[in-house]
Amino acid sequence: MKMKLTSEGLKARIVELWSRPWAVAGAVMVALLFAGAGMTSHAQAQAPAGKKAPAPAAAKKSYQTAGEYFKNVKTPALAALSVDDFLGAMGVVSDDLGLDCADCHPGAGTDKVDWVFDTPQKITARKMINMVGAINKANFNGAQMVTCWTCHHGRETPATSISLDKLYSSPNDEKSDFVAQSPGEPKGTEVFDKYVAALGGQAKLDGLKSWIATGISTGYEGLGGGGSFQILAQAPASRSVLITFKDHPERGDSTRVYDGEVGWNKTPRAAVTKYQLHGSELDGMRADALLAFPGSLKTSFTNLRTTTQDLGDRDMQVVQGSGPHGIFVTMYFDKKTNLLARVIRYSNSPIGHIPTQTDYSDYREVNGIKFPFSYTFSWLDGRDTYKVNEVKVNVPIDPKLFKEPK
Repeated sequence: MKMKLTSEGLKARIVELWSRPWAVAGAVMVALLFAGAGMTSHAQAQAPAGKKAPAPAAAKKSYQTAGEYFKNVKTPALAALSVDDFLGAMGVVSDDLGLDCADCHPGAGTDKVDWVFDTPQKITARKMINMVGAINKANFNGAQMVTCWTCHHGRETPATSISLDKLYSSPNDEKSDFVAQSPGEPKGTEVFDKYVAALGGQAKLDGLKSWIATGISTGYEGLGGGGSFQILAQAPASRSVLITFKDHPERGDSTRVYDGEVGWNKTPRAAVTKYQLHGSELDGMRADALLAFPGSLKTSFTNLRTTTQDLGDRDMQVVQGSGPHGIFVTMYFDKKTNLLARVIRYSNSPIGHIPTQTDYSDYREVNGIKFPFSYTFSWLDGRDTYKVNEVKVNVPIDPKLFKEPK
């Protein structure tokens, strides 16, 4: 006997599943069989039940949307995005389903790629994106409670039953994007104060006006390595990452730059090799630049919430706050050293947040200030590891290095 699942029945089923301790990940699988996607701000995602968060003020568009830039972006929720946020959304689709570009775009990764051709996978993806938006609108007041990941979890076809081996093994380590304030935890500003003291003190950080870190980069699993990199930072909020391959110039240079107002990304062999940032990714770049000068953390991030979480075998004091234009950023501080170990920032897309993560380790003192000498930068389309050889502080930096790359 087949039963039609109504909207109210669907919501009841989700509540029932969420009430079980083993079913956090599977709770919304039923929902996503009917899924859709609505692009909401963080504030909307946290709106009380029954109340729709006020829509953000419409910003004047001064750039081409993805629908205007690309030839075949037909889904309204995607077409309205900036090019950078659209590319991030494509990363959400591929990684949440365990696919790569070539699974939807014939010849992707070669010079024979056809981005425009409508494969069956692309047609299905459009339907799914519309369905995700529809279910969030109909059942969660537009809050982004359901995403591609909710059901797929790295599989093209979602699983429909829990594995009993998983049920009786280690707890699910997936964490909510949103961090709620935990009772008894210190204020976020207090955690920042400990971090500043561990780095060398407020006076030392106030005197930090610029720095340059240089070293060697390594790609994911050792691939694409051998590059020389520079991380350049100029107070109050300019930052660039430049990667070059002297021995393999055919790879091209990779550049991410932000001059305090305008950001650019240049990546060889990509669908779009160079583009200006306009969407929430631009806000993320500014957050990265602000984090480069920790002395101003208390004035750079607001609405702070704190909790405790594990990161491997280490206890972390976690602080989440709102950065530029409301983008939310989660910071993990090692409770033993008070040093920053990880930062995750979340950009928006209609089908789920776009996470960008930076891990820090191997802190060493340079002119009285501790700097990490190991960085791991992870995003939905790759991972770079930077091993720093040298850090120079308060040195002149050519302003052109924060401008549009050539």
